[in-house]
Amino acid sequence: MTNPLLSRWATPFQLPPFADISDKDFAPAFDTAITEARENTVAIADNPDAPTFANTIEALELAEESLSRVLSVFYNLAGADSTKKREELQREFSPKLAAYSSEITMNEALFQRVETLWQQRDDLGLTDEQARVLMLHRRWFVRSGAQLQGAARDRLKQVLERLAVLGTQFSQNLLADERDWFMELGPDDLDGLPDFLLDAAKGAATEKGVQGHVITLSRSLITPFLQFSTRRDLRQKAYEAFVARGANGGETDNRAIAAETLALRQERAELLGYQDFASYKLETEMAKTPEAVRDLLMQVWEPAKAAANRDAEILADMMHADGINGELEAWDWRYYSEKRRKAEHDLDEAEIKPYLQLDRMIEAAFDSANRLFGLEFEPLDVPLYHEDARAWEVTRGGKHVAVFIGDYFARGSKRSGAWCSAMRSQRKLGGDQRSIVVNVCNFTKGDPALLSFDDARTLFHEFGHALHQMLSDVTYESVSGTSVARDFVELPSQLYEHWLEVPEVLQKFVTHAQTGEPMPADLLKRLLAAGTYDMGFSTVEYVASALVDLEFHNGAAPTDPMAKQAEVLDGIGMPHAIRMRHATPQFAHVFSGDGYSSAYYSYMWSEVMDADAFEAFEDAGGAFDPEMAKRLEKHILSAGGSRDPEELYTAFRGRMPGVKALLKGRGLIP
Repeated sequence: MTNPLLSRWATPFQLPPFADISDKDFAPAFDTAITEARENTVAIADNPDAPTFANTIEALELAEESLSRVLSVFYNLAGADSTKKREELQREFSPKLAAYSSEITMNEALFQRVETLWQQRDDLGLTDEQARVLMLHRRWFVRSGAQLQGAARDRLKQVLERLAVLGTQFSQNLLADERDWFMELGPDDLDGLPDFLLDAAKGAATEKGVQGHVITLSRSLITPFLQFSTRRDLRQKAYEAFVARGANGGETDNRAIAAETLALRQERAELLGYQDFASYKLETEMAKTPEAVRDLLMQVWEPAKAAANRDAEILADMMHADGINGELEAWDWRYYSEKRRKAEHDLDEAEIKPYLQLDRMIEAAFDSANRLFGLEFEPLDVPLYHEDARAWEVTRGGKHVAVFIGDYFARGSKRSGAWCSAMRSQRKLGGDQRSIVVNVCNFTKGDPALLSFDDARTLFHEFGHALHQMLSDVTYESVSGTSVARDFVELPSQLYEHWLEVPEVLQKFVTHAQTGEPMPADLLKRLLAAGTYDMGFSTVEYVASALVDLEFHNGAAPTDPMAKQAEVLDGIGMPHAIRMRHATPQFAHVFSGDGYSSAYYSYMWSEVMDADAFEAFEDAGGAFDPEMAKRLEKHILSAGGSRDPEELYTAFRGRMPGVKALLKGRGLIP
């Protein structure tokens, strides 16, 4: 029988035929597709004709089409709906892909064709986008070791293969720890828990096959449990299990993996002629240098720490008033912060949550995109990879733009966090290919599903990434959508979060799950007024993680990452009752792959721009100003990586921003 992953997909919008795909199809499809990709690239390298942009660069852009199609389906499923077989296949595929990548970049004949075009670039009559694509291809070859010879070349290949294995292992260990731990709650353990959390804990118990209520390590359960449970002992137990992920000893312990990863990254950088991995990694980002990253983070750290320390004193006084002596601990912060928020802003998460229905928040994200960019969303009745996933056709003026898939609920087979990926990216080369974009979240399932305000912000954030993919309008897939510098990629997502807080959006879509009534004006006002509440805490836990990541990669690799983590936190004066948002053994952004290594700071670098960019809308005609929306689409969302990010932002805004708008937006300065 024909392998469904390799056959032509006669499905609506050429969606993957999920109903026909089984785990046994992936390995043979992978083998066939990687062989085809290898043959295609060898044919380009061995072409007797003189190199041209078409027969070399454009040919490379299309050489891995089948492989990309197989892998996009596989890795989307491996992250969102893992099985033992898929985990086994990940471990099998990762070193093979690393070896294949090294084969391509270290093919001397192939690199020589690219290098010849690079030397001739001024005489080739290239468009701006083609010139950018040529530069990026050549840079990728050089930074992947194409100019190395002999033992150095062989060693780099070994290093890259080992890093691929370690990244996969790190992810799977973390998923195993998250999947296996849960805490059963008896009738006496439920004090203080609101109805929405009781419902969620009951649903989690059903999934785990036990009676009653359980708390798992999903953030959507852990966070409200820490906010509301009056049982300090249980809060401590749950919190310590959460921060111990990846550090429990045994087969799933990630600490040795982190140490080996850092050592290999350092070796990789040195082989390529850099003093350390941060210098190598940041060279191609907007920040350029570790010094620029540290400067930004420290500008934010000091006012954030000062705010957090002031808050800690207030929360400690509240705890002592409850008759609990000693220091405020990490498992106390959210509990007393929630009580303080209720006292100071008259806000109660249990009062807010019924107004934040998942379906209404999806509508709000869609409606904002319609008002800004003219996009329309029509539900699709098509087979998908999981019953919780749903799809929409995205159109504009009656013309197909993209397919959007939303997969919103937490489950044991899904890795933690939230992300956006593309099962297919937009391009024009070889035909007008439109994107298939997926947003994956980990919200608590319910009837109806209710979100926290942070959950709603996450939904808007990931949809901002989706818009970057859907509105992409470039010729070459290598610069399509989110194929941009890591410290630029978060601009569209973080910028889109601002529309959640636009009063007219909230007034229309924040409606009560039972009554259908809009949120009362007074409650809405209090919710928005508390927008920067506890910002010292959230900024400190994020910036601490970003600084630890930077210091891991700036200078010699630490032999003991946990000791280095402690040293960095001690050096910056980390408040006692706040931990890193992602401690080293669970820092998947940094250790599950190279994506955010040395670059976790990028959320804040992008936030400097997003605060400034939304200010541009407010200074114009408001959040839905049509001219600013056109500029945003033209210079940011449709352009992908076709131009330098600083050039794109300057074209949109007229200048680059400073950090002041960020500090003001976070309430850290008046």
